[in-house]
Amino acid sequence: MSFADIGLIGLAVMGSNLALNIAEKGYKVAVHNRSAGRIDDFVREAEAEGLSGNTIAEYDLAEFVAAVKKPRSIIIMVKAGAPVDAMIEQLLPLLDTGDSIIECGNSLHSDTTRRFASLKPRGIGYLGVGVSGGEEGARHGPSIMVGGAKEQWHNAEKVLMAIAAKFDGEPCCAYLGEGGAGHFVKTIHNGIEYADMQMIAEVYGVMRDGLGMNPAECAEIFRKWNKGPLDSYLVEITAHVLDARDVPTGRPLIELIVDKAGQKGTGRWSAIAAQDMGVPATAIEGAVAARSISALKQERIKAEMIYGKPAYGQSDIALDDLEMALLAGKIVSYAQGFAVLQKASEENSWGLPLATIAKIWRAGCIIRSKFLDQMAAAYEKGDNVNLLMVPDFIDIMKKAHKSLRKVVAAGALGEYPLMCLSASLSYFDSYRQSLGTANLIQGQRDFFGAHGFEIDGRGEDLHFDWPPTLDT
Repeated sequence: MSFADIGLIGLAVMGSNLALNIAEKGYKVAVHNRSAGRIDDFVREAEAEGLSGNTIAEYDLAEFVAAVKKPRSIIIMVKAGAPVDAMIEQLLPLLDTGDSIIECGNSLHSDTTRRFASLKPRGIGYLGVGVSGGEEGARHGPSIMVGGAKEQWHNAEKVLMAIAAKFDGEPCCAYLGEGGAGHFVKTIHNGIEYADMQMIAEVYGVMRDGLGMNPAECAEIFRKWNKGPLDSYLVEITAHVLDARDVPTGRPLIELIVDKAGQKGTGRWSAIAAQDMGVPATAIEGAVAARSISALKQERIKAEMIYGKPAYGQSDIALDDLEMALLAGKIVSYAQGFAVLQKASEENSWGLPLATIAKIWRAGCIIRSKFLDQMAAAYEKGDNVNLLMVPDFIDIMKKAHKSLRKVVAAGALGEYPLMCLSASLSYFDSYRQSLGTANLIQGQRDFFGAHGFEIDGRGEDLHFDWPPTLDT
């Protein structure tokens, strides 16, 4: 007999926590894992939490599929790429028309679009679902970004809405469009996350190297900032990270962690997507580059030996300016991320609801922050403009960019790198400059390649009779 409301394959940390979340919300979930030992572990976890009555553990894949009510919705939580395709191939002979596969990992959106298109003629729905919130979010309420087959979304809607984070009682879960829409939105979410984290780290660097502050002092400042306009999950956890002490030594843990940042690809995908569509996303690109440079630890050690240790001149930058600089940088990164979403929506005919995306990011997800309400309100008015052109953010940026300018200048003179903050400032200055310098570039392009240029009042594709160069 079929008892489960939904099925889930893949009982690593995220999958296990999602399954427990589903069970806790009153839905029956069938679970399966390639490793039988992990199923045993999950059974014990469910029993310990009093949730075994809402869980059905199946060690055989066919019996697992049979345990789910039709039309079946089966979540797969396996490593992105080939493992997802392999899991789909194993499931297909066991599924019926109208069933759906819900892939909740961090898959490349083009892979999701391919899978959606290949399964549609076979009557099998495919949902590419972005899930943000990490281990805690999966267990207690993540932000959920759904893309794919709309009919099959409705089959799983009640469960996904129930397990999502809530903001003022409203689920942070929404259907965003067909194909790879959900996974693309999650990718850009992660790109913004990269930028946000990098800018926070850069501000910490100014505190440490420019102001001579110790980790505890830095933590106190971030706690204070989290009560103001910078109120956000990442600022909140930054204080906790800076406060942590290594148990064996008693030293601040931050001073012992090797400064090499890892990445799993989604931030890089967001930068590539922006480049492919010709949308400037310099803050995101800067954050990806900063992580890549951080990985070159041994090269950086050798370079310091050659060029000398940075002077780290003591800065007179005010903490209030640091706060406003970080706020300005965050706004720029969100503006760039939403600009990429808007362009992708147009190119893929997704009709992405930008206001809804801002709303479902208000709780559960890693980049949740205080000003997402303002972003949602701006997009609800129907004008999908760059956030730098929205009145609320214009007022903030008119004040905050001056602080961002002071901090970037202090970083250049003090020799502490601000790759992401400086990229945000350059983007802002370029965006608000009516007369740029691309006219020279157009002249150069016409000189060596006859690419043409435009003159106001005379038209486009104009050319000039340039003189020959000496080596012609």
